[in-house]
Amino acid sequence: MAASTHTVTNQAPPLVGYDVFTSDRALAEGVARHLDPSLLGTAREELSVLGRTAGSAQAQEWGVLANRNPPVLRTHDRYGHRIDEVDFHPSWHRLLGKAVSAGLTDAWSRPGGHVRRAAGFLVWTQVEGGHGCPVSMTHAAVPALRADPELAAEWEPRLTSTVYDAGLRPADQKAGVLFGMGMTEKQGGSDVRANTTRARALAEEGTYALTGHKWFCSAPMSDGFLVLAQAEAGLTCFLVPRVLADGSRNVFALQRLKDKLGNRSNASSEVEFDGTWARRVGEEGRGVRTIIEMVAATRLDCVLGSAALMRQAVAQAVHHATYREAFGGRLVDKPLMRNVLADLALESEAATTLAMRLAAAYDDGGEQERAFLRLAVPAAKYWVTKRCTPLAGEALECLGGNGYVEESGMPRLLREAPLNSIWEGSGNVQALDVLRALQREPMALNAFLQEVGKARGADHRLDGAIKAMLTELADLEGIEARARRLVERMALVLQGSLLVRHAPSAVADAFCASRLGGDWGGAFGTLPHSLDLAAVVERAAPQV
Repeated sequence: MAASTHTVTNQAPPLVGYDVFTSDRALAEGVARHLDPSLLGTAREELSVLGRTAGSAQAQEWGVLANRNPPVLRTHDRYGHRIDEVDFHPSWHRLLGKAVSAGLTDAWSRPGGHVRRAAGFLVWTQVEGGHGCPVSMTHAAVPALRADPELAAEWEPRLTSTVYDAGLRPADQKAGVLFGMGMTEKQGGSDVRANTTRARALAEEGTYALTGHKWFCSAPMSDGFLVLAQAEAGLTCFLVPRVLADGSRNVFALQRLKDKLGNRSNASSEVEFDGTWARRVGEEGRGVRTIIEMVAATRLDCVLGSAALMRQAVAQAVHHATYREAFGGRLVDKPLMRNVLADLALESEAATTLAMRLAAAYDDGGEQERAFLRLAVPAAKYWVTKRCTPLAGEALECLGGNGYVEESGMPRLLREAPLNSIWEGSGNVQALDVLRALQREPMALNAFLQEVGKARGADHRLDGAIKAMLTELADLEGIEARARRLVERMALVLQGSLLVRHAPSAVADAFCASRLGGDWGGAFGTLPHSLDLAAVVERAAPQV
């Protein structure tokens, strides 16, 4: 009998059946660092339960199916009535249901809520990124609605509910709701002040009829949307419910769903308003100021989402290299592959550590921390999301041809990676926002410098980078044209300061030697060979 030609050898087993939370040392340490000790036991238990679910074969299959079966738009029913509904695969609903029940739409109602919620978001979105969009927008709608105490009292309990209640019904008949937002229009993009959607005041105080369009409106089956439109006094924020109190559908005409590079499980739509009923949120003419708190919260989620993608990509790459043998030994033990994996691990840990520091600042809520966030959030959003795509591509390459195959899951990570850099303002918008804060809000720079200064004297390369950053900040000539370089430097200095204070010496040394010390090439895998790279890789390895 001839020997089988299909004996499977030297293939890594699936990365499945593990705790995504406890296997991530940087994340687990961040939670311990930023939470009050009285909260830590319960938080760890909750996050470990979520982590084990995220690492299960079942949850991973949900992620695959939700992307393999993208949403389908139904504009009309069989009789020609306009219904404007989107059908999702059951796996989408399972992913959303788990996210909501885990409290990922609520950081506002319990102590340490932002740190706990950020860690959970980072864990759970490693399963699948698309459903994180409505989760993020629902969570972030709360601070915007608080501009109107009456609206907040009505909607906040529904937004922070841990019950996922799908289907279009009046909000007061639901155990929990989801929110979206509509700011972008085709003629303006990030320049929302160029929006043309009009708001006409109705007889009832605070109510309006909207007419216009939104070029990107994600998660259109949500129960409500925060929308910007031009009222008599200027750009204003409005709450648009999908279903009105009497049970009738609001005018919310879905023109089409976007055919996107990634994020395919999530429906992103073009919406037309034609006399659409809305309630004003905040004052007329102050729409950007009203919605800015929502934007800040969703920008933090962009950082968290990219950190999650990075972590999953690194975990898959290290796991593969641990089991795969080539040229007489394990890939993970080969000096050049170890350099690549260590470099990827550094990027991932720096992103996670920074994201958790931002979440802790939200929990603190004091004036100093709010000032710190004013600079740190756009800087982090710029840099972390920018680093995600090249990291995902390099991690895919670590699996060789296997990584290029859909079954590995790596192509989905790569397609998802650019989104967070675009969502809530692309790179230039973030860089210009940093410049705006530097020019108009001196407390923000002071708070930022105090934060990075906490590590001054601990590493000469970090000290040198801080000095170079201060020199660049003092030079105002041509500052807009070089804003990206300045913001990159600020983000790296902040990451370096955090790692020097909180990470193991091998991690901090490697980060400072490469990102701050100048001894680093243009691609991943160009770390100085004298560093303790084995320790960096071992720390990043998922524990199965």
